[in-house]
Amino acid sequence: MSVQNGGKTVFGAAVGILMLETRFPRIHGDMGNAMTWPFPVHYRVVRGASPDRVVRGDPRALLDAFIEAGRDLVATGADGITTNCGFLALVQDELRSALGVPVATSSLMQVPMVQALLPPGKKTVILTISKATLTPAHLAAAGAPLDTPVFGTDAGRVFTRDILGDAPSIDFAACRQDLLDAADEILAQEPDTGAIVLECTNMVPYAADIRKRTGLPVYSIHSMIQWFQAGLMPRKFTLDLDDPRA
Repeated sequence: MSVQNGGKTVFGAAVGILMLETRFPRIHGDMGNAMTWPFPVHYRVVRGASPDRVVRGDPRALLDAFIEAGRDLVATGADGITTNCGFLALVQDELRSALGVPVATSSLMQVPMVQALLPPGKKTVILTISKATLTPAHLAAAGAPLDTPVFGTDAGRVFTRDILGDAPSIDFAACRQDLLDAADEILAQEPDTGAIVLECTNMVPYAADIRKRTGLPVYSIHSMIQWFQAGLMPRKFTLDLDDPRA
């Protein structure tokens, strides 16, 4: 038997997710629903980090709590860390410096890559849960161009209100309509849109609906963390030299 190295408690799960402290229901597709992922993940709740405090306040005030939870994830077995709120881009640099492993705090970090994929004249557009509080500082921290168009669900029926309000029950059909209305607004106001990046991790369940409605590529924390996982734990292929496909 070959020698195996230890050093952590849990093996077989590479991605660790720092969760806000919430009570709202998390449906399939939501980052906080473990059945969303096609691979095992670790979770830690950051106590005191409510959605309202992180999105409408300054998450940097909670940095020590995020670092503590992140270090616990790494000690447990995580090889890379992400979070379940795109607004945590503001602590990207501090977390990657403190945790000593790759850190991907925000779906917004995809914006530069997505823009590089698009034909000339096409734009990447951000859809956020709170346009009112997504600032140039958030974009800069994620490496996104400051002139990236931003749309929000702020004026919708329930999505922003109930997620940020941490409602104990949510009308997810109404949430879906909020996301589709925002998609319609993007098409009407930015006809040169080439792709949409969903800032909010709770928008993932509606990504396919937005794609169908707009005909545009839609990127989310789900697409980002599947890419992240692919680097942390690459798929192993069997080499068969007698196979003409090898």
